[in-house]
Amino acid sequence: METIINDVRTIIAQRIAPVCADIRAREWRLQERALQAFHAHRVSSWHMHGSTGYGYGDVGRETLERVYATVFGAEAALVRPHIASGTHAIAVALFGMLRPGDTLVFATGTPYDTLLPVLGSGPGSLQAWGVQTRIVPLASDGSVDFDAVQRALSGRVGVVAVQRARGYARRPAVSIASIDALVQCVRAHAPLASVFVDNCYGEWVEDVEPTHVGADVCAGSLIKNAGGGIAPTGGYVVGKAELIGRIAERLYAPGVAGAIGAYDSGYRAFFQGLWMAPHSVAQAMEGAVFAAALFAHLGYDVDPLWDQMRADSVQTIAFDNEKQLCTFVQTIQQSSPIDAHVCPTPGPMPGYACDIIMAGGTFVQGASSELSADAPLRPPYTAFVQGGLSAGHVATAMLRAAARLGHEECAVGLRNIR
Repeated sequence: METIINDVRTIIAQRIAPVCADIRAREWRLQERALQAFHAHRVSSWHMHGSTGYGYGDVGRETLERVYATVFGAEAALVRPHIASGTHAIAVALFGMLRPGDTLVFATGTPYDTLLPVLGSGPGSLQAWGVQTRIVPLASDGSVDFDAVQRALSGRVGVVAVQRARGYARRPAVSIASIDALVQCVRAHAPLASVFVDNCYGEWVEDVEPTHVGADVCAGSLIKNAGGGIAPTGGYVVGKAELIGRIAERLYAPGVAGAIGAYDSGYRAFFQGLWMAPHSVAQAMEGAVFAAALFAHLGYDVDPLWDQMRADSVQTIAFDNEKQLCTFVQTIQQSSPIDAHVCPTPGPMPGYACDIIMAGGTFVQGASSELSADAPLRPPYTAFVQGGLSAGHVATAMLRAAARLGHEECAVGLRNIR
């Protein structure tokens, strides 16, 4: 007789099955788009090799950027290992797009902690360069307040910026539909302004990207969604060719722009990471749905709910106190393939106003394309979970964390896996 294992793991897996089926269907559509882009640009084995010196005539780099532009529905792309992080990609893009005397309108409330020094009063900031920033608060439900954005579009607005992911805020991610509506608002009321999207954690979560719906530029990190868990470093900026040229001049130098930039190690990991990204993001999304369903089942406040529409790959779980939060994050570290023996503790991090605890036992340092969790040590005590190259790994880590928090039924689910 067939044995039915009626444990919490099986209950959650059965509950989320229809949502996971939708995620897989999207993965197939996005994989087909990637395949068409690779074929359109005749990607070949010699494109995997790198270059030295100035990097003039680097056909691998040039082809990689053409493939990115095609996948994102953009005119041009800058995809470089020299971009050190998502914040670096965003900063380079904003400095390239804006000019002294311009106003930057941030349409999605206060941006992520690490971007604040870029906007602020330090000697290397946009403000020191003569660019003023207007931050438009979100509506009471966490959505873009289009009326307030419209009122902010006065004077010499150079860029209207969107942070797609939630950062360390308890607000919804910004959907492609909202970005589309914002683009239309800007075109109607500030036609000379450009729309920029911080696309970190948003790539391949929906069927199209911000540049498909009219955003002038979007940017992100290759060790988040876009690199598929394979890219070892780097970032990308895609969009209008004229703007990408200005951004490349900011990254390198006027006159040479994107024509230089050698990378001796070669581009295989970048091509392969882009190729794998639809699958790895789908795995992370299935893991996030499992985490949301499990912890909601156990009585925790989660956002988004397991069956809600998602516009980024971040899952939040709120805890009653600092001890529970740290236990959760530490268990994610202990469930990682790398440095599982290390116990993360809260501490100061560059760019953050309070202590942060981070779990990241990843093959690529800091890669949130792989399973990671981090949290600011401040109320509400919320863990931000992202990534996961295997939905099974995410599920196992979540069950372990729940068991460590005293939910014995989750330990039973782990034993049944074995």
